[in-house]
Amino acid sequence: MDKIKRNLNYIGLVLIFLALVTLRIWTHIKIIPLILGILGIASIIVYIILNLSLLKQSLKRKSFLYSSNLVLLIVIVLGIVVVLNYLFAQYHHRFDFTKANIHSLSDQSVKVVKNMDQKIRVKCFFRQGNYNRSKMENLMEIYAYHTNKLDYEFIDPDKNPGLVKRYEIKEDGTTVMEMGEKSNRITSTSEEDITNALIKLTRERKKTIYFLEGHGEASIEQSEASGYSLAKKELEKMGYQVEKLTMAFSKKFPEDAALLVVPGPQKGLLPQELETINNYLQKGGRVFFMVDPETSSGLEPFIENLGIQVQNDLIVDTVSRMMGGDYFMPVVNEYETHDITTDFRYATFYPYARSMKKMEEIPEGVSVNVLAKTSPNSWSERELEQKEVSFNKNKDKKGPLSVACVGTIELKTQKEDAEKKEREKKPTPQEALPEKGKKEKGRFVVFGDSDFASNRYYNLSGNGNFFLNTVNWLTEEADLISIQPETSEPRTIRMTPSQGRLLFFVSVIILPLVVLIVGVSVWIRRRSL
Repeated sequence: MDKIKRNLNYIGLVLIFLALVTLRIWTHIKIIPLILGILGIASIIVYIILNLSLLKQSLKRKSFLYSSNLVLLIVIVLGIVVVLNYLFAQYHHRFDFTKANIHSLSDQSVKVVKNMDQKIRVKCFFRQGNYNRSKMENLMEIYAYHTNKLDYEFIDPDKNPGLVKRYEIKEDGTTVMEMGEKSNRITSTSEEDITNALIKLTRERKKTIYFLEGHGEASIEQSEASGYSLAKKELEKMGYQVEKLTMAFSKKFPEDAALLVVPGPQKGLLPQELETINNYLQKGGRVFFMVDPETSSGLEPFIENLGIQVQNDLIVDTVSRMMGGDYFMPVVNEYETHDITTDFRYATFYPYARSMKKMEEIPEGVSVNVLAKTSPNSWSERELEQKEVSFNKNKDKKGPLSVACVGTIELKTQKEDAEKKEREKKPTPQEALPEKGKKEKGRFVVFGDSDFASNRYYNLSGNGNFFLNTVNWLTEEADLISIQPETSEPRTIRMTPSQGRLLFFVSVIILPLVVLIVGVSVWIRRRSL
């Protein structure tokens, strides 16, 4: 009985420990942990009552004071750990220490989710044994980390036949996204497809992009190397509607046009077509010119009226030769500061391109900036008829050369309002400000090559991304202007057999042996004292 009396406190602690373990393992059982916990607390209280006099004597000993200080220190450390754990649980932050940020979303995806203004419900139909389930769970967790507008849940199709029938799920691994009455679904687990599905869901309407035809341009329907079917596919993934346009017999421009792409016409545009494009620009339209060298498109005078002089030349670049191409594929690594090039760090290639320059005298209301330049090793070849290409300092121009320019056109109504304001010297009233969503300026971009976005070269380095960034800026989809996520690179250490053996002996044999010898020496020395 005395033995139980002395050890009643340990019995109480064991009972409390068992109560916590039982509650953790069998969460559905509540009675047994409760009984064990009550018995444990009661045992400690009985121990204190039965051993009160002994405890009073122990409080006066020095050993108790030392022990109490140690216990107090442990309690303080545990308290700090608990507080930090609570703060981290409430205000958490993800860190990605990989060089390529393979465990993070791309800037494009982050911008898309942060700009969502309505709640989106995501239902992921994955079986428990689906190989891609863990990947999708990780992606959904990262998406939800960047916004509180996204709720997701994983549903096992085998256990929820009602939901499978309701959502018409025909394939394991289907993800359904809902926003109000609208819905979208994907069957892949890639970040690109998830983000594109969110874009399509959050857009009020599809913006239409027209590709001009009728002058020898490559078609968006062509799947051959020279066509633009791949560019069309990527634009449609981002929620655009892509159509062909022939203006030869029509003076009216499509009212739903968000952008007109002029993809390297080989023959001249009719005067009425040029007039239609000009009227479209002056009213706030958006045009993407791609003008190839050695063609008779007749666009040069038209573009010159926009403040850009397209040169009658051919860009030669020795750097592209070093990278496996020929001299007529200039490489661009230098980009000017612009929304299109923000965070863009890829090289782009322009097979058979011409240069351009910003004119000294810019038309009134027009603003022009250079977008991309070739390397200093390039030059502007003016003698196009010669068989062997070489730099002629008397005729050719040394690089860097501008291969792309971007500009804006102030609307006539805005210019009139600005002049009126200047005359009256009064601030513009609130009702005169531009309406939300209304185009404030016309936008245009001029590239000295059209092949860079063709099927053959679209996936070459950053060509495709640069094309999409340009389109997104022209259509005022600023949240889509970014780059795709980078991929991981294998990191290995190459060693000779001798280096491998040396590493093995040092790490596996020598270092553990040194630690063992030092430990034994200290033990023997202490025994001899």
